[in-house]
Amino acid sequence: MTARAVVTGIGVVAPSGVGVDAHWQTVLTGTRRTGPITLFDPSGYPTRFGGEVSGFDAAAYADNRRLVQTDRWTHLGFAATRLALADAGLPLRAPDPYGYAVALASSSGGNLFGQRELQRLWGGSTRTVGAYQSIAWFYAASVGQLSIHHQFKGPCGVLVAETAGGLDSLAHAARAVRRGTPVVIAGATECPLSPYALACQLASGMLSEGADPEQAYRPFDVAASGYLPAEGGAVFVVEELSHALARGARVYGEVMGWGATHDGAHTTADGAGDPGQYARAMRLALDRAGVGADAVDVVVPDALGVPRYDRSEAVALRAVFGDRLPPVTTQKSLTGRAHQGGAALDVATVLLAFAHDTLPASAGPDEVAPGCELDFLREQRPPVNRLSLVCARGFDGFNSALVLLGAAPSDGGEQ
Repeated sequence: MTARAVVTGIGVVAPSGVGVDAHWQTVLTGTRRTGPITLFDPSGYPTRFGGEVSGFDAAAYADNRRLVQTDRWTHLGFAATRLALADAGLPLRAPDPYGYAVALASSSGGNLFGQRELQRLWGGSTRTVGAYQSIAWFYAASVGQLSIHHQFKGPCGVLVAETAGGLDSLAHAARAVRRGTPVVIAGATECPLSPYALACQLASGMLSEGADPEQAYRPFDVAASGYLPAEGGAVFVVEELSHALARGARVYGEVMGWGATHDGAHTTADGAGDPGQYARAMRLALDRAGVGADAVDVVVPDALGVPRYDRSEAVALRAVFGDRLPPVTTQKSLTGRAHQGGAALDVATVLLAFAHDTLPASAGPDEVAPGCELDFLREQRPPVNRLSLVCARGFDGFNSALVLLGAAPSDGGEQ
């Protein structure tokens, strides 16, 4: 029989809170966690708001020797991984190193660390950089550090597809499980909040310049004007089902199917991606999961907050579901857009929704923009088939979709 990949642990470190309970409370109450950027002085930039992990203490999750070698993005990964392992009831050191692997997504790498070192190189009296500059900024740094620290020596890797990578990492983890690796750490964290990182995002023309953090990021709304950047994300323990059940683990849900496509064209200043290729990724995920579109309880969209991209996403969803659109919910406006970390956070939200038997209401839109007429979930409701479709688009043409089957809370998650 084909091995089945299930999620047995969730670690959240995001603007919505540290830990699954804090995140779920933010989602249920619809509390916005975006505000002024404090990691650096953003006063000279048109975008001055974002989503930060408030009060984050990296020293609580890693020793100083590792912290000085790494960027805040990796510090968030240390924390989320420890929380996920604890949630799954697994030790911090692998009892069977080659049976454990790490497959995280990454996009922008160690921005804050790299910025500090390059400023010291060009503006400091020593005109030098520290030895760890060579590794801390690198997009695979978190995977490498985590695999070393936890002694996970299975088939490790890093997925790079901007926001879409947060879903690709779980697909890669499921494939690794099916090929014989019992436990895989998947998901993503992000920290795109530095002067250089903000400047790069501003160049896209997609950041919101709103003066009110409560109103600046409003996907699918008539007032949508772009997104707010955010840090953080979520990390998961993806485990082979029989391995999980043999040790009595709780199961949140199963990775049923996934699809990834590419537009095959560069993103232009007035483009909005290819809704046809985006819809194809969704269909691939549903087909591989062996479920019909009419069985989906809820869709979590990419929700970029850029009007032309919101309309394009609505076109793709209608192409897949026709007139029988399932409820749509998004919480990105509460936290900001954490790129690949944001897609992973969407997966955490869905799995927690099934665990609590509650599909959360969408955090907007208040007034649906023309062309974005979707069935936004306005009130909490219980799921029916416990099936979700989570979608993500990465800049420059990446499209991904993931089908998750939630475990029934009444039976402890056994399937």
